[in-house]
Amino acid sequence: MKRALISVYDKRGIVEFAKELVSLGWEIISTGGTGETLKDEGIPFVDIEEVTKFPEILDGRVKTLHPNIHGGLLYKRDDDEHVKILNNLNIGSIDMVVNNLYPFEETITREGVRHEEIIENIDIGGPSMIRAAAKNYKYVTVVIDPSDYDKVLEELKTKGETTLDLRRQLARKVFQYTAYYDSLIANYFNSLDQVDFPEIITLSFKDKQELRYGENPHQRAAFYREYKDIEGTIADAVQIHGKELSFNNINDGNGALEILKEFDEPTVVAVKHANPCGIASGKDLLEAYLKAYECDKVSIFGGIVAANRVIDEEVAKMINEIFIEIVMAPDYTEKALEILTSKKNIRILKLPNIMRRDYATYDVKKVLGGVLIQERNDKLLDKELRVVTRRKPTEEEMEDLIFGWKAVKGVKSNGVLLAKDKATIGIGLGEVNRVWAVKAAIERAKEKAKGAVLASDGFFPFKDSIEALAEAGVTAIIQPGGSIRDEESIKEADKNGMAMVFTGMRHFKH
Repeated sequence: MKRALISVYDKRGIVEFAKELVSLGWEIISTGGTGETLKDEGIPFVDIEEVTKFPEILDGRVKTLHPNIHGGLLYKRDDDEHVKILNNLNIGSIDMVVNNLYPFEETITREGVRHEEIIENIDIGGPSMIRAAAKNYKYVTVVIDPSDYDKVLEELKTKGETTLDLRRQLARKVFQYTAYYDSLIANYFNSLDQVDFPEIITLSFKDKQELRYGENPHQRAAFYREYKDIEGTIADAVQIHGKELSFNNINDGNGALEILKEFDEPTVVAVKHANPCGIASGKDLLEAYLKAYECDKVSIFGGIVAANRVIDEEVAKMINEIFIEIVMAPDYTEKALEILTSKKNIRILKLPNIMRRDYATYDVKKVLGGVLIQERNDKLLDKELRVVTRRKPTEEEMEDLIFGWKAVKGVKSNGVLLAKDKATIGIGLGEVNRVWAVKAAIERAKEKAKGAVLASDGFFPFKDSIEALAEAGVTAIIQPGGSIRDEESIKEADKNGMAMVFTGMRHFKH
């Protein structure tokens, strides 16, 4: 008689599965809570203690860690010596394990959970058992996911046993699951000791979403979510309308959100190819949208619009006047949704916690042969602003300088932007030298550059950028400072009656 050991925390579908196994002639071994569930349903089973000839001890911490269990799982059925040893020791075969682990992930993400409870939800016997079964997949079937019950039953009914292919697939899921489970535990212990960069890094992602392709159609791609801290992110967005998100949609959308989270007042961020093409704040969302649109009426076409206030009918009408790929907002009025959904393909995302900023996560970049990990750039300023020119900025200029400094954080380096009335009017980004970025921003702003301010993500290595800005009529600059030629830039600004503020920190973005 074939025997299955069933011990599950997640009991979805287990009663039906166990009944089918019994009807197919299997004997069931079970433990604790699972045994009680089976008993209540009148399903016959053998208690684990009858197999181990040993009681559960230490409040259930030890019940399956026994040679009668692991011997029955790990022996090679076609190895005469293995068979002889089991016969001599009177150990019976265990041909299937149905198990899922203590809910460690659910426990650590629960509000106010105590350390002692977290420790008790580190499963020991379960991982040992399913890993043993997975290692011996040539002979043993291991099921950890209720969604696989039907596949197993279908093969048992049609073939009399599970196929090697299915057993290998199920074993693969086990090792992925236990690796993920252990990574959560490792990262929890890292957090206890405040270890940000451990000797060995384990990253925990789940819930794979197949994507049609990557950045280009010839590249395969998928999206995985973190297990926590996803509120207010693309990973937690509710899609109300439109086609599935693509690789570029997700990447570009994230870029828009990173910028938007810098602003408290009504703000709209327009993004194209992960770069901002318009950022603006206003007294209300309509004003913010119109100013962001005016920054670059061409590039916003086919882009992404992110807003930090509820989108109403008037804003929805303006958005619908052009082709927009994605709209993201904390919510939408009923009339706004009616207007936006009149276009079949527009993707509409709702992120109620869109303004959340406190993410205990890291920025990760994969490179050939390794991975770069750094803290998120979640600071705006870490010291007092320092006016370094004879002229101080006016109150209006200072407001625009602070706006520009928030906005330039999301611009690819070398990055600068011109701002006026809390709106970008020209952006220069991704250039290999700063004066090119400055000239690009001036060219895009045209006559609007007169009276505007400029924010730069890095210092000016030469005074040529200041000369170009003065000629365009720019009146104030905010930049990190720190160049060996800072004095040249300051003198050039003074010469042209410009105000310049040093932040003492940079915001490179690559």
